[in-house]
Amino acid sequence: MTSGSATDPAHAHHDPAPSHHDPAHGRAASPAVSAGSAGLAHVDTAIWTRGLTKRYGARRAVDHLDLQVPRGALSGFVGPNGAGKSTTLRMLLGLIRPSAGHGHVLGEPITEPDRYLHRVGAMIEGPTFHPGLSGRRNLDQLAVLRGIGGWHRARRQRRVEEVLGQVGLGERADDRFSTYSLGMKQRLGIAAALLPDPCLLILDEPTNGLDPAGIREIRALLGQLAGGGMTIFVSSHLLTEVEQICDHLVMINGGRMLFQGHVTDLLAAEDPRILMIPEHDGDARRLAGLLGDKGLRVEIDLRTGPPNASATRGRLPVVTAHAPEGLAAHLNRLAMHAGITLRSLRTHRPNLEETFLRVTGEIDGDLVRTAQAGQAPDGSVPPPAGAGLDPAHSRGGAT
Repeated sequence: MTSGSATDPAHAHHDPAPSHHDPAHGRAASPAVSAGSAGLAHVDTAIWTRGLTKRYGARRAVDHLDLQVPRGALSGFVGPNGAGKSTTLRMLLGLIRPSAGHGHVLGEPITEPDRYLHRVGAMIEGPTFHPGLSGRRNLDQLAVLRGIGGWHRARRQRRVEEVLGQVGLGERADDRFSTYSLGMKQRLGIAAALLPDPCLLILDEPTNGLDPAGIREIRALLGQLAGGGMTIFVSSHLLTEVEQICDHLVMINGGRMLFQGHVTDLLAAEDPRILMIPEHDGDARRLAGLLGDKGLRVEIDLRTGPPNASATRGRLPVVTAHAPEGLAAHLNRLAMHAGITLRSLRTHRPNLEETFLRVTGEIDGDLVRTAQAGQAPDGSVPPPAGAGLDPAHSRGGAT
């Protein structure tokens, strides 16, 4: 039986000690800060790293990552599959050693995880419990292994009851683990992570595989825990959930930092947009050129439409103009005067998922590919436009 809480460092499989020089970058890793500056840097941060790197041979799973997660934050950790999220979490928990760089968790160096793991709860890669034992018995066994309550059985059992209540499993605590739904199993894993009454909770994809009801349960639970002042660092691929519950965001790709800060700051930097679908597909390029001549940044996307809706086999060309909502009526008049009839026109502000796809260059779902305005939307797959946060492309003609 393995626990959903942070692994005891005495049983962790460590890699060789980190090097302070990164030959592939041709520079030394960031030097350790002085004791005085370190104290100042970590007063308000639960997780702090500088130049954190993990190499496997020639491949960098994590590449000079500078993390700063505020104390008391509910911080979302997002990135495409293979971005380095799980590797980063494993380094923070002392399960693997960094190849370079340094950092602190709860003010203690990550090279000495035994100094902070008793204040950290974690669930990595889903919880695993004994299927024949009840939820309560599983937690009690874990509490014994972790020394929860010391030699006082009553104190240990009281803590088990507390965490079962926190995750809403009190009424099913005596049922066998094998009878639990996936959502209940995830909640029991979080309960295990909560046993030491941690200051920091680290969760790796806690909603993975859950149905909408299960996702709502976990979302409500995390919000409740964060409201009590606990710092929560949660990796997730469900960006809608991250946007709804997280007040802080860390976004990585290829092991490198893309953004960290408040979610609202990232979304506020996104341009408002006006989305137009011409009645005739062939007018998309003409409309994009017309608006580009007016100094607007314009893109043509292929969005999924009704079957056989157009010559693009169910994909409608959407002309997107980066412009404030107040220009919508004016753009409609421009199209009309040019003899272009619009099937639809609506204003839009990008959400976190769309922003993530644009920043990382990962195109998924209905965001199929972004065609260049100079090309006909014939179903071909050109390179995605606007895949980065490059201010040089914020003005000018169609891209």
